[in-house]
Amino acid sequence: MNGLVINLTRSTDDVDRCSVAMVVAGASVASGQETSVFLSAEGVRLAQKGVADDMHEEGFAPMSELVSSYAGAGGSFLVCSPCAKKRGIGEDTLIDGAKIVGGATLVALLADGAGSLSF
Repeated sequence: MNGLVINLTRSTDDVDRCSVAMVVAGASVASGQETSVFLSAEGVRLAQKGVADDMHEEGFAPMSELVSSYAGAGGSFLVCSPCAKKRGIGEDTLIDGAKIVGGATLVALLADGAGSLSF
């Protein structure tokens, strides 16, 4: 892969941190890097339809814009399976470009040489 994986553990509980992560993800995919945002812990909520619509941190574009421009540029959201299950999130409630995956998917990306950042 040799791209970038961003592990995002926050969403509605820390809109500031989530916004920074999505700005970095957007810059990565816009610069031609294969980019995946791995959503874990509370971060999985960002992959639910409608959640980003109510998130906006002062100084940043609205979260719905950050998410849609990232996905529209080819970025993907990988949603931690046990984290989603714990929160009652299923495939049928996910935004376009998001899929539920196991930890092995993240390990494979990192083993293939992807850089990683955590927020």
